[in-house]
Amino acid sequence: MTSLTLAAPTAEYLHMRISVPAAALLLGSSLALTALTAPVATATPNGEQCAGLGVANLYGEFIEGDDSHSPDAEGAVAVGGNFSGTFSVGNELTAAQVDKLPGKNAFVVAGNVSGNVQVMKGNGVYGGTLTGKLEAHQGKIAKGPSPIDFAAEFTKLRAASTQLAAAPANGKAVTDGNALRLTGTDQKLNHFSVSAEQLEKAKEVFLTVPVGAVTVITVTGGSYDQAKAATTGFFLNGMLDDKLQSFAGGAVREKLLWNFPTATKVTKNSGNAWPGSVLAPNAHFDLGKGGPVNGSVIAKSLVGTGGAETHHYPFTGCLPVVPPVTPSGSPSPSPSASPSPSASTSGSPSASPSPSTPGGSTSPKPSGSGTPSGSTSGTPSATASTPGGTAPSASPSSPGGGLAFTGASGLLPLTIGGVVIVGAGAAVVVATRRRAGRRA
Repeated sequence: MTSLTLAAPTAEYLHMRISVPAAALLLGSSLALTALTAPVATATPNGEQCAGLGVANLYGEFIEGDDSHSPDAEGAVAVGGNFSGTFSVGNELTAAQVDKLPGKNAFVVAGNVSGNVQVMKGNGVYGGTLTGKLEAHQGKIAKGPSPIDFAAEFTKLRAASTQLAAAPANGKAVTDGNALRLTGTDQKLNHFSVSAEQLEKAKEVFLTVPVGAVTVITVTGGSYDQAKAATTGFFLNGMLDDKLQSFAGGAVREKLLWNFPTATKVTKNSGNAWPGSVLAPNAHFDLGKGGPVNGSVIAKSLVGTGGAETHHYPFTGCLPVVPPVTPSGSPSPSPSASPSPSASTSGSPSASPSPSTPGGSTSPKPSGSGTPSGSTSGTPSATASTPGGTAPSASPSSPGGGLAFTGASGLLPLTIGGVVIVGAGAAVVVATRRRAGRRA
């Protein structure tokens, strides 16, 4: 069997050494291969394929439907439905972070706005009616179409959440009285899988992982309520996390992602600060009446009052490469990673659409970027974020890399495109042979 070299053969060489039908087939196959292997995640400086949370990573609140919230979001806010509240937005954004937002819009509402909203930095845009006041202190307010396609973004986010849940769990979760202790030792990525019921029994949660490692905590089940155990504290490497203190200046918190692939409701207890970002693309998220989330919230809808704020600490971690989930719920083999046993997964979210079907409610539109404020490291990009290293396998012993969910919704079109191109190449072969037959 003839092997292909990395250098593309010249036209003269093809003419001399390869028959026209073979050249046509080679061309069609090469184009198909290119389409199927088109990069869907951004490479880090060290060449590692890496993905973050896309446009959602630029916003402290990224909500598919309605958002009813007072008093404050330190980062940017994007809402695919309607917004209501007495609200301050974007006070902790830097000028560079504002520049990366789509249209420099720190406040995006596809539907109606009611209440009193003060956009401290950046612009604001809304698509419906304005009842009350909407002012920009360092920008402008406009009525117009949303620059973000919420349906498309949430389709990708749901696929990402499902794929993350399917990745092998290499961290240890132990219930110790009223405490849940999560311990990971991997220097790149630690994935924990716990049930909502197990987490709801924890009055305190202790997470211990290497500084700089990404942590994903997948919580399985249809709902999660912190108030059931009156969860009061989250300790990162032994330190209680809040706005004024975080272990290693926030280095653990900024790479911590809570993943709720199947939850339709997530409720925060008002008595604590919840560190890390929350990915709950199918859930109504209740912030409660006090205590912040020290990270971003990505959810189907959101409500919060009193001191329930979202603090500006975006997720900066590099997510793992995992094979796409097949209809049966088990991952399919990936050419870049040897198959590993699936960890405790929750399957596909029951409330989500399939990755190839636009998901969610409300107006489509697209993208931007953001970085953490305060003592944080790493800068997320619009489609990918952070640390380098060698592209790892999907095995528990060497996790890391990038979850290529930024291309999840594009995988089917790429596959179809490859098939079409192969078919076109085959058609050229047949036509060439017929012409050769007639000449003979």
